[in-house]
Amino acid sequence: MNDNTANRFYFAALLIAVSAAFIWLIHGFVQPIFWAVALCIVFLPLNRRLTVLLKGRSSLAAALSVITALLVVVLPLGALVTAVAQEAAGLYERILSNEINVSGVIDWVEQRLPSVIQTAESVGIDIQRLQSQLSTSAVDASGFIATRAIGIGQDTIRVAIYFFLMLYLLFFFLRDGNTILEGLVRALPFGDERERHLLERFAEVSRATIKGTLVVGIVQGLIGGIMFSFFGIGAPVLWGVVMALMSIIPAVGPAIIWAPAAIILIANGRIGAGLAMIAIGALIIGLADNLLRPILVGRDTRMPDYLILLSTLGGLTAFGISGVVIGPIIAAFFLSVWEMAREEYSNGDQT
Repeated sequence: MNDNTANRFYFAALLIAVSAAFIWLIHGFVQPIFWAVALCIVFLPLNRRLTVLLKGRSSLAAALSVITALLVVVLPLGALVTAVAQEAAGLYERILSNEINVSGVIDWVEQRLPSVIQTAESVGIDIQRLQSQLSTSAVDASGFIATRAIGIGQDTIRVAIYFFLMLYLLFFFLRDGNTILEGLVRALPFGDERERHLLERFAEVSRATIKGTLVVGIVQGLIGGIMFSFFGIGAPVLWGVVMALMSIIPAVGPAIIWAPAAIILIANGRIGAGLAMIAIGALIIGLADNLLRPILVGRDTRMPDYLILLSTLGGLTAFGISGVVIGPIIAAFFLSVWEMAREEYSNGDQT
């Protein structure tokens, strides 16, 4: 090994060691960094238009973009978390005190359709045990949601630090985004054109996926929450948020929530309300995805539904509620890298 090779080896080792140390140093702030990246991807087109309108005053344009993100996304999200925490706590108390009888559907079936109960028992289903499991699951689920939501509100110091760090990073990502990307392109050893193509494709897929997943989920959850409130079902904000999260599941989506609610309404004698909920859920909530997603995402940049589902669930497992955004962003990067690799090897085969 000559001196030049040895120097390169030791420098590469130093580079890896320092990079690993830096990643370890900031690993506790992964979530605000990713939220800043996500908001930057979404609001970057607005920031570019503002920069042009303000004749190149990038700092002012970035500040206005951050304020817009704060008013449009961050503050409404904070208000939503507060409302969900309050409703989840109230729902937990009502289920715990048996004010809400979640096994009432089985009682209704037992009274109105005894043949169904007999058929279920004939195939080995223990109805009493099923009722007990339903009640226990409802208490556990509502308690889990309430604990997590209230925990976010109680951990005010950490949330405040993450909040201001995210806004601070967002400002610099918007203002100095081109400089940061150019520095990244020069530093990475993959070829400048390849890296620019990768970053552009990553931003394109991420923006489309975030808009498609979040906007469609918000619309479906909003309609579902209003529907629950109109028909007098408790905790409409909480159930609206749950329906928004369920919108990532292909084919069924929010129907996982509104369909059982409609059945419960029918079981409690509110047949008209239950049928109306089924009609609204199938015709309006169900069609929102088919109408909005192609407009917001388009065919070319859309990630497959199964990949969105897997990445969102994986993000929720790894990062909590922030994983709804972080997971698809990582999946978009994964998809962009493999697409670039496919193009690279296809071009190599042709030559």
